[in-house]
Amino acid sequence: MVVDPISKMLFHPFTHKIGEDEAIVRPSTTYWQDAWRRLKMNKGAMAGLVIVILMLIMAIVGPYLTTFTYDAQQLSVEYTNLPSSSEHWFGTDDLGRDLFTRVWHGARVSLLIGFVSALVQFLIGVTYGGISGYLGGWVDEVMMRIVEVLSGIPFLLYVVLLMVVLEPGLHTILIALGAVYWLSMARLVRGQVLSLKEQEYVLAARALGASQWRIIFRHLIPNCMGPILVYSTLAIPEAIFAEAWLSFLGLGVSAPAASLGMLVSDGISSIRLYPWQLFYPAFFISLTILAFNIFGDGLRDALDPRLRK
Repeated sequence: MVVDPISKMLFHPFTHKIGEDEAIVRPSTTYWQDAWRRLKMNKGAMAGLVIVILMLIMAIVGPYLTTFTYDAQQLSVEYTNLPSSSEHWFGTDDLGRDLFTRVWHGARVSLLIGFVSALVQFLIGVTYGGISGYLGGWVDEVMMRIVEVLSGIPFLLYVVLLMVVLEPGLHTILIALGAVYWLSMARLVRGQVLSLKEQEYVLAARALGASQWRIIFRHLIPNCMGPILVYSTLAIPEAIFAEAWLSFLGLGVSAPAASLGMLVSDGISSIRLYPWQLFYPAFFISLTILAFNIFGDGLRDALDPRLRK
């Protein structure tokens, strides 16, 4: 009697051995390992990540690659409004300041604003939205009405009021961005928590006597980290652009400090005579925002469970 391999496996499941052709080729991976694998396969996202890393490195070391400081003025005619040269790689402005040093000092300030705003958004928004979504009931109603009231106030009005109370500068921009940028994150986290809090693992943790804080920060928030990381990544270029247009309106960083937005604002007035004063800061601020957005889109695709293969 001839028994085919399938029947042998069905009737003798404990004695059947997996052959070489039936072995599992792909090793088991965790969620984050699989997300990193798919992110590496996205060439656009990896290119954006490389550009972001290079911008961070240049923002740190760039101002030290020349002998000039970002605020050193040379008011003689032979030093003002110079084009690119071996001495001044990006040229000089109308006060004789080296644009290469000022661009990378401005990139340092702009990236600092972007990362600090994203960090504040993460800390406040995640905590606020997690508590609101998990507790629910009247607590959720009150907390969300506060978010709606704050969202209804124009952002520019926040900035103008802060300018009246505080002096214009970097700290004012950080306070203004930190005061309102967490609202969208809070809504996002609340929606994620509402969809997860009735899952079996949350009910099991509750049945075992876990506290509400442990359930929120140990079980719910870690399972929301995918959308949170994507939104935080996309919030960095949003904050950089917000600082740029505030500086363009004259409400940004105060002189002699510089940001990319402030350099764009200074260069727009002399675009016809000295276009390099606008080109370099505009190019690098566009490149930074584009790189963060491309990387954020790739990160979103990599962390989406529906795309897991």
